[in-house]
Amino acid sequence: MGNYPPPQQVSPQQHTIEKLPGGAPSQGQFVGAQATQADDVGTFNGGSYRVSHRDSNSILTMQLAMGCPITAKPGAMIAMSPTVTLKGSIKFSMKKLLTGGEMSQSTYTGPGEVLLAPPFLGDITVLRLSGNETWSIGKDTFLASTQGIVKDIKSQGFSKAMFSGEGLFLIKISGQGLLFIESFGAIIKKDLVEGEKYVVDNGHLVAWNCKYVMERIASGGIISGITAAEGLVCKFTGPGTVYLQTRNGQAFAAWMGGNSVPQ
Repeated sequence: MGNYPPPQQVSPQQHTIEKLPGGAPSQGQFVGAQATQADDVGTFNGGSYRVSHRDSNSILTMQLAMGCPITAKPGAMIAMSPTVTLKGSIKFSMKKLLTGGEMSQSTYTGPGEVLLAPPFLGDITVLRLSGNETWSIGKDTFLASTQGIVKDIKSQGFSKAMFSGEGLFLIKISGQGLLFIESFGAIIKKDLVEGEKYVVDNGHLVAWNCKYVMERIASGGIISGITAAEGLVCKFTGPGTVYLQTRNGQAFAAWMGGNSVPQ
């Protein structure tokens, strides 16, 4: 064997102080919002699931045992086994009428397989609720849930409603079980430590479980800003987690309208 010099050892202190031009941390030290692109596979009481074909063509595949029910938004089904029972129900409320929330829901009961997907190019991720936490989600975020998940519509106050783009109410999620949420584009997860602040454009919000306030950042005149929904953000304060979507549905609709060719 040849005589090779021993590898150069780098102390933890040396690695810590390495920085890129401008003071940014080195590649090995970078920590930011997390992408959720790998297949997600898991089990729950009465079945199992897999989220695949990520991050913009995601599909939720669920295997249900005999008598196991799941709840899903209407129109989300791609396919199902003939042994699965599908029932629809309508739950009318003034809150849902005012917010444009779903009045109906679909219940699938096993045994068999069910395939669900968002109606647009988007991702799916799962939140595991232990019964001790509450999440807030947008009205277009819910895809499906297992038994034990409780959905409730809560008022967020008139001032927040004016600037949040989510209407006068938000959907609050509690209970114990699995909640499957959908997005427009890919989903990004941001964990916040105690006292850490993070600013998110309201059009990119999916779900969160930490405190927040609505703010307007400098972005032109106040009238033009409100009209164009520019500069309206949510400022979150940790501890907690915020899920974001990489695309803004309202901005995409406006872009499509502005670039459509008249016939």
